[in-house]
Amino acid sequence: MTQSKTSPTRQRMRILFFSLAAALTLAACATSVAQPEEAGNTNALDRTAMQPQQAGDSYYSTAAAEVNKRAGEGFAPGAKNVILFVGDGMGVSTVTAGRIYAGQQKGLDGESYRLAMESLPYSAFSKTYSHDSQVADSASTATAMMSGVKTLSRTVGLRSGVAFGNCASIEGQETDSLFELAEAAGLATGIVSTARITHATPAATYAESASRNWEDDTEVGETGCKDIARQLVEWPAGDGFEVILGGGRGTFLPPSVTDPETGQPAGRRADGENLVEAWLSGGGDRTYVYDQAGFDAIDFASAGKVLGLFEPSHMQWELDRAEDKAGEPSLAELTTAAITRLSQDQDGYVLLVEGGRIDHGHHATNAARALGDTAALDEAVAAALTMTNASDTLIIVTADHSHTLTIAGYPVRGNDILGKVAYGPGGLARADDGKPYTTLGYANGSTGCKPGAENCAREDLTNVDTTDKDFHQQALVFSGSETHAGEDVPVYASGPGAELIRGTIEQNEIFHVMGRASGLIAYED
Repeated sequence: MTQSKTSPTRQRMRILFFSLAAALTLAACATSVAQPEEAGNTNALDRTAMQPQQAGDSYYSTAAAEVNKRAGEGFAPGAKNVILFVGDGMGVSTVTAGRIYAGQQKGLDGESYRLAMESLPYSAFSKTYSHDSQVADSASTATAMMSGVKTLSRTVGLRSGVAFGNCASIEGQETDSLFELAEAAGLATGIVSTARITHATPAATYAESASRNWEDDTEVGETGCKDIARQLVEWPAGDGFEVILGGGRGTFLPPSVTDPETGQPAGRRADGENLVEAWLSGGGDRTYVYDQAGFDAIDFASAGKVLGLFEPSHMQWELDRAEDKAGEPSLAELTTAAITRLSQDQDGYVLLVEGGRIDHGHHATNAARALGDTAALDEAVAAALTMTNASDTLIIVTADHSHTLTIAGYPVRGNDILGKVAYGPGGLARADDGKPYTTLGYANGSTGCKPGAENCAREDLTNVDTTDKDFHQQALVFSGSETHAGEDVPVYASGPGAELIRGTIEQNEIFHVMGRASGLIAYED
């Protein structure tokens, strides 16, 4: 593995982060967050707006018209910078449970606690269905937010005329993401995710793929299409991403390379190519890192480009991060680093930050880890609020879809959100089967009763520590993996253009809010 030597000292980044961390709990009342009456009071930007190639798509034009209607005749773009936070799978029940969890972890009253994201002055509900699914996946929902169109589930960066898994059907269905438009306008761009950087949500910023599964060439096979990892390295937009931080180095490397953490084959690329080396050879000052020490050594206040891939696959859940031998940064640290680097560009920037593993915790009916990552995402939001100014930075926090997490029973106020339902001290509630049950549960998942099982009796949780991070909540319906849910998800916003986030909106309208607020997209009023 190659690493450049741009390393002032590990201490510089630590000092920056911990000074920000001290302000996290104050983020809800941070003065940088615009009050509702202030959000539109910004100066228009001098940018050349562009028409993306998907402008003729009906989903695109309908969403654009709705946002234009809310904007009105006097609207002027004022967002020099745009930051989109996506909590993967962070539906309303996750926000509620995450709020209580975060407050209780701080020794506070969880029910009345306020997340940093909830301090943003504008909010809406987003409808998350895709072109072909009532309950969508992350690929189609991310495409809606990044490119302004609804498309088929399981496809990335393409319009709804594509056929899943059909390479030839891509032609004529391409889109320009907000990040490609930003690069064309000379802005800086960055992506941060705790998932693989080739996973559905971050991939929607740069890739066009008839299958979200085509993350490396072994998945693409003989179709003739470029895999998603290669599309990132060969991304032709502007001068490319200034900062890429996440997991998934295995999709970039062949098995002939040894992974520095595991000592095992680093990847499985059949073409034998080392795409990390290919990225490093792209010109200019470039740094690749894979652990905490390498991250701490980077001067993010410089003009160099940074690729950080901290795990062979997804990054650690927040509750497990301290156990990683090589160490890896928190999502708040990654966000702080990305904003520091992107802020060096005087023309502005567009940044995606994804809490990607909230979704994975839910799929495993493991609420503790899902909520731990929800709290970690909120700390990243708080860090961004302390580093930016609402007079020139639009911040949007939302989810791509929901999950089947439920909050039920009549637990006494202050009851541990991960605990069993209790009416008071020692007063466990019991279901009609005589057994206690947890406040949090799932409508489906692998903890449901398996079909054909001789004994479908629910496990007795009396002597089980349901607050342990390894506990998996019980589910009603058996499913090998808990599924997404289809209800609307929350959207929170502050900064120039935030007032366009209100009511119940289509998910692809989020793209048009960012496009209008930043002045990157041309619209006919």
